[in-house]
Amino acid sequence: MSQSPGFDPNEADNQSVTPLPSTGEITNTGIPVPPPPPTNVRVNFPQRKPYVSYSLLIITVLAYGLQVLTEIIFDIDMMAAVGMKVNSAIMEGQLWRLVTPIFLHGSLLHIGFNMYALHILGPQLERFFGHWEFFLLYMVSGFGGVVFSFILTENPSLGASTAIFGLLGAQGVFAYNNQRVFGLQARKALRSIVNIAVINFIIGLSPGIDNWAHMGGLIGGLVITYYGGPVFTLTGSLPNLEATNEKTSEQFIIATGITLLFFALLAAAIIFLPISLI
Repeated sequence: MSQSPGFDPNEADNQSVTPLPSTGEITNTGIPVPPPPPTNVRVNFPQRKPYVSYSLLIITVLAYGLQVLTEIIFDIDMMAAVGMKVNSAIMEGQLWRLVTPIFLHGSLLHIGFNMYALHILGPQLERFFGHWEFFLLYMVSGFGGVVFSFILTENPSLGASTAIFGLLGAQGVFAYNNQRVFGLQARKALRSIVNIAVINFIIGLSPGIDNWAHMGGLIGGLVITYYGGPVFTLTGSLPNLEATNEKTSEQFIIATGITLLFFALLAAAIIFLPISLI
């Protein structure tokens, strides 16, 4: 019998055999593995009632009621006459006019729009900031808006929109700083806030609207919240987590104090020094 060349049957048992390449672990790909069931996670945030928000709202509505009443009785809006922003009166020493315009309004539509905005923004921010922190945020932002109006325009003005723009800025920074906690919800809120601010500034180009006041209020809210506003981290174990504020009360007080000082120095420079930006 002839044999194939190069192959000796007597040596077959001594031949080395090259193993087949490894195919790895064999898995059954025919049946899909179901995803794990969703886990409900509860995050505990501070629970605070919006006492300050609604107190400010009530005070502002009462002030407007007095405006209407004095106009009916005396044929002049006494509240606006002694409280609205009038540059010449401020230069003569009536410094309360840098604060009182926050609580005065020119029409029912004017106060209605601003108080609706306070009703929407206030309770949310007060819950996360705290009662006194929210009060300071509102007042310092409002003051900053009046100061900007005082130094940049001669037109008399009044309205809570200075403080409302501060709340809008605070809401935007809060959403930005807490994206890791609120996720997609924060990003949607941030886009919405930017759109609202841009639209309002465009509307503010119309005659009779004080955009400088809005700008000052917005800056106040942005700065205070960026440096002193709450930044939450999640602690605890699933499914119950606790939201803890990384920022301290001292940080908020410092941020608010510096912002207040900045606006006060701007006003003082115009009042006491031979400086004019108008």
